[in-house]
Amino acid sequence: MNQSKHRIAATLAAVLAIVICAAPFSAQDKQKREYIEATAQGTSTQLGRMAGMTIIINEYSTADDQKALLEAFEQKGSEGLANALNKMHSKGRISLVGTLGYDVNYIREFKLPDGSRKIRMITDRPIAFGEAWSSSRSMDYSLTAAEIIIAPDKKNSHGTLLPACQFKIDKEKELEIENLQNPWKIINIRVSN
Repeated sequence: MNQSKHRIAATLAAVLAIVICAAPFSAQDKQKREYIEATAQGTSTQLGRMAGMTIIINEYSTADDQKALLEAFEQKGSEGLANALNKMHSKGRISLVGTLGYDVNYIREFKLPDGSRKIRMITDRPIAFGEAWSSSRSMDYSLTAAEIIIAPDKKNSHGTLLPACQFKIDKEKELEIENLQNPWKIINIRVSN
């Protein structure tokens, strides 16, 4: 009799675990998930290097998210921006072929007059243990950003990936992006749902 009760309890626990774990995902299933497959192509010192990349967009950031990032940047620059991004929940994921990738916490979509879509992404860059331990100059470049233009004529789609960057305000009070390394081109863009 004890074995029977034990099996029933185990079965109920398993069913409960499935229901509880499935609940958070059901809200996301209502939104169409978007997949972007592309090739990242190195420029300048990375010329000739290429890597396949996948971007998964679960949802787009809100105007409130944008406001929070702008306020954080105004207060503490790139450091404040990185801290604010770290507190946001993931909107999607980016990965290069052969890596696990990492979450993207800010993704916005803009409609352009020619019918194209501009997708901007920014997230805090994962810092490897060795990089943190040596406290190298790269620690100042704690953000990753990308911009992709998806044109109605798919051949004209293109983008830019900034793997390690920081933002600052220049002398003319304009936002400036400073890269640790050269930007990568994003080419061969394919979008699916």
